[in-house]
Amino acid sequence: MKFLLVFDFDHTIIDENSDTWIVKCAPERKLPNGLRNSYQPGHWTEYMGRVFVYLGDNGVKEDEMKRTMTTIPFTAGMTDLLGFIGENKELFDCIIVSDSNTVFIDWILKAADFHKVFDEVFTNPAAFSSTGYLTVQHFHAHHCAKCPKNLCKRKVLKEFLDKQLERGVSYTQVVYIGDGGNDLCPVIFLKKNDVAMPRQGYTLEKKISQLAQSLSPVQCSVLVWSSAIDIMSYLKLLIKE
Repeated sequence: MKFLLVFDFDHTIIDENSDTWIVKCAPERKLPNGLRNSYQPGHWTEYMGRVFVYLGDNGVKEDEMKRTMTTIPFTAGMTDLLGFIGENKELFDCIIVSDSNTVFIDWILKAADFHKVFDEVFTNPAAFSSTGYLTVQHFHAHHCAKCPKNLCKRKVLKEFLDKQLERGVSYTQVVYIGDGGNDLCPVIFLKKNDVAMPRQGYTLEKKISQLAQSLSPVQCSVLVWSSAIDIMSYLKLLIKE
């Protein structure tokens, strides 16, 4: 009896988008229009690369970025939920699949002492260069037409489950917790016994209900949450069974 919990990060674990929060470090806490307008759909990672160059050019250092990032609020109830998972690690494997980056997620989880709750974090690799600039790379290459160029979350989930099976680990149920459009691809991949938990009022919930309306609903069960306490209530029921 082991369950796999898959979390998105931005607007799921934290109540903000980590990539847009970093703009608080910029001069006057905003980006120049030219830079802001340079984003092209599906190429967010490249856009963030340019944002990090701008911050570096303006003398924003690692410690200032770290201080800013660790002020991001967690989503309502999330600290209770992560505490509960931490106390029941023998029942839950827990991973993050996120379009943020390794540096931001690491800072935020370690500052709140939640890094031990997660077995693995799959996100865009980031590091500070010798000149003190933050650089970010694509997580992987893939052939999925539905997903942004740098990350297909379904591919990550499938590869993780395959690798676990090779190690002799199979899960009673996969619970996928997310909010965004890029969470739909892995949710469609989930099986009948699995559960998708989209955040209420966010893109993922809307996309799942559009699929149901067009009579091609997802195979898994769907449970909507607005506070992470809703997720915790579900997990408590699971382990009672």
